[in-house]
Amino acid sequence: MAADLHLTYANVCDAPSGSSLNIHLMPRFLDEDPNDNFSGHVHSFYEILWFRSAGGTHTVDFQDYPIEENTLIFLAPGQVHHFDGVTRHRGVLIQFCTDFMHDEQAHEDIFLKYDVFDSLSTPLCHLTDPGVVSALDALVSAMQQEVGRRQAFGHIDMLRSLVRQFLILVYRHGHRPGACRLDTLRPGHRLYMDFRRLVERDYCRHHGVAHYAEALHVGVKTLSNSVAECTGLSPLVIINNRLTLEARRLMRHSTLLVKEVAERLGFQSTTYFVKFFRRQVGVSPLEFR
Repeated sequence: MAADLHLTYANVCDAPSGSSLNIHLMPRFLDEDPNDNFSGHVHSFYEILWFRSAGGTHTVDFQDYPIEENTLIFLAPGQVHHFDGVTRHRGVLIQFCTDFMHDEQAHEDIFLKYDVFDSLSTPLCHLTDPGVVSALDALVSAMQQEVGRRQAFGHIDMLRSLVRQFLILVYRHGHRPGACRLDTLRPGHRLYMDFRRLVERDYCRHHGVAHYAEALHVGVKTLSNSVAECTGLSPLVIINNRLTLEARRLMRHSTLLVKEVAERLGFQSTTYFVKFFRRQVGVSPLEFR
């Protein structure tokens, strides 16, 4: 049975050191702890992987992604990932606390949190504009300098500002294969992002579309139209996909019993969970494990 990865979703940063942000360079970072980096593992913080050279793959939540030059991969807390263990990747890792990704204020914050770091869609982003690459390089250099100024006035605010600028530039100019480019000014796109935020909060407790429509103060049809416009899918498919992803993580990367996984995900009975899992994945939970 797979080892328990202790899948946690902490709201505080327990991995990067005191500055709340760490920057590592590849391949040196990969050489320091190959046992961890080359097997499935999970973080309670956000991570940006910027691959500066092409080659190899990176695995995120059971999917292998081929790496091209200037590929970025965005990892949210709880996503299981690992390097391929063969390729000498060259690039940068940026790790930062969940405190950096507030979503209580402007819609721009929600889009950065639930669209850039989207566990239900491709985590890949490609950079093709040399000007954007240079601008992101400058921001990484500024982060590296600021990390060493822990006692300076406004240190954390400066780091947050640099991370936000980095994400905004990627959101504006990065290319994500197969993803719809969302617009914060379009009401339907804002509604979809609000829906994604609620799904992330409530998927273990509420499996029906009506709950989310009511919480968003819209009709089910309005919500369905919004989700379809942004994804081509229905709200129920989004909810089921999120449940399935978590079920697969827990069955493959924890020692929880099937009954315990069913309870954690809010299913009324183990039997119903097994039927749901088989319908979504094609095999039973134990066969998948």
